[in-house]
Amino acid sequence: MKIDTMLAGLEDAPVHAGRLEQLGVDGAFTFEGPHDIFTPLILAAGATSTLELATNVAIAFPRNPVQLAHQAYDLQLLSRGRFTLGLGSQIRAQVEKRYGASFDRPIARMREMVGALRAIFATWETGAPLDVRGEFWSHTLMPPLFNPGPNPYGPPSIALGGLGPQMLRLAAEVADGVLVMPFNTAAHFASRTVPAITEGLARGDRARGDLTVTGEVIVCCGRTEAEMEVAQRATRWLLAFYASTPAYRPVLEVEGWGDLQPELNALSKSGRWEEMPHLIDDAMLATLAAVGSPSEVAADIVGRFGGQVDRVGFYTPYLIGEETLGELVHELATVGDRPLDH
Repeated sequence: MKIDTMLAGLEDAPVHAGRLEQLGVDGAFTFEGPHDIFTPLILAAGATSTLELATNVAIAFPRNPVQLAHQAYDLQLLSRGRFTLGLGSQIRAQVEKRYGASFDRPIARMREMVGALRAIFATWETGAPLDVRGEFWSHTLMPPLFNPGPNPYGPPSIALGGLGPQMLRLAAEVADGVLVMPFNTAAHFASRTVPAITEGLARGDRARGDLTVTGEVIVCCGRTEAEMEVAQRATRWLLAFYASTPAYRPVLEVEGWGDLQPELNALSKSGRWEEMPHLIDDAMLATLAAVGSPSEVAADIVGRFGGQVDRVGFYTPYLIGEETLGELVHELATVGDRPLDH
């Protein structure tokens, strides 16, 4: 089981990536936040030699396939074959109100996006004419001036982020990997996520080994009381933010906490953000996140995914100390060395 974590910062991304590599982390990812999602990876690519790099996730619909293909191709080249293009749909409000883009029919739109990317990569690899004529995108022109030619490391892998069954099924059917949303619980993962992935593989007539499954989890980890206090405060805030979103209510419903979502949503709409974390009690914290010392968190992560993932990606919504991170990586490598159920 490989271990991934966040790549922090912008200007310090090369230094941070190098430290993660030294600590034994297998991969680092960026997400759509206050900075461009691709730029830190460009900086990290030249500062590392083994660290795998990924977007987790680049919001797909505001971008177009040719634009994404060029960005992914270049990062695959700069990283010498260590890049994965992770794509996600986000939610309607974010796509329409923040990006000013269209969100309608997200499953069909994402399917077409993946197919268009495959076609563009094939044109660059083989020189075959580009002929994408879809409902959402049309790409029929690729003059030699704009064709980078075959990538010496092969086309980059494509992974899709998902939480709901439809997107998970699509990812298992057409993508190289699936990035399971970190706002999750062991019960939701076992009862909703795994069956959806299995159904998607069957639809695509694929074997489990054809798909890289990354189980993501929010980590609340510390070695001292002071570290745990910082981690718990930040984790409660993040969980409250996620739990206020209607799209994430199914996770809460599996645990019997469905009524929490509209309550948090109402607080967010009235700007009462400081009150929201207080609604995440200790039981919710321990169920929605992996909480405790490095050894306790490692055991929690392995237990919640039950041998059903190839990689684990953890989010720390606070600045985790390097010694704590190194110990967590060591513990995960130790307890996570189990055969996968393929």
